[in-house]
Amino acid sequence: MPQLVPHPKVAVTATAIPEVLIIEPKVFGDERGWFTESFNAQDFPDATGLSVNFVQDNHSFSRQSTLRGMHYQLEHTQGKLVRVVLGSVFDVAVDLRKDSATFGKWVGVELSAENHKQLWVPAGFAHGFLVLSPTAEFLYKTTDYYHPQSEVCLAWNDPTIAIQWPLASGVSPNLNAKDAAGLSWEQAPKF
Repeated sequence: MPQLVPHPKVAVTATAIPEVLIIEPKVFGDERGWFTESFNAQDFPDATGLSVNFVQDNHSFSRQSTLRGMHYQLEHTQGKLVRVVLGSVFDVAVDLRKDSATFGKWVGVELSAENHKQLWVPAGFAHGFLVLSPTAEFLYKTTDYYHPQSEVCLAWNDPTIAIQWPLASGVSPNLNAKDAAGLSWEQAPKF
């Protein structure tokens, strides 16, 4: 588990799964707008106790009710630092580590352009998000490169995991074919 240290430029909070962290960079604002350091290679390890090397940045645009996930890679596993720069999403991580006290548990956090929250999702977790706003732009830094040959998709609606997605009554998420065909908890490979 990371050792969280109070930091003057970033607040870090553990979630119900202690390795999944909510990161809130300090935002400086006035009547003109605001400024924040969304990532600082010195502050991140100082505040989180984590030593990571990010190698790839991804940026996605999605419409309301789009659900992307629950993705992970069996090889070239990725830690992800995720945030939203337009709109809002409900972001979810599922623990797939067999030797973990939180194996099979999930945690969800609303990330938005307004709240500036980020989520650290370590390797060994399935990850996905549901778009809550009319549109959303989602950014993530990864600790390894995308490796499509080892990508796995866990079913977003698996009853064993029972993620409580904030979907309006009667609304089904907008899924691509890969996400609609996600594997059940029993079928999905674990770490």
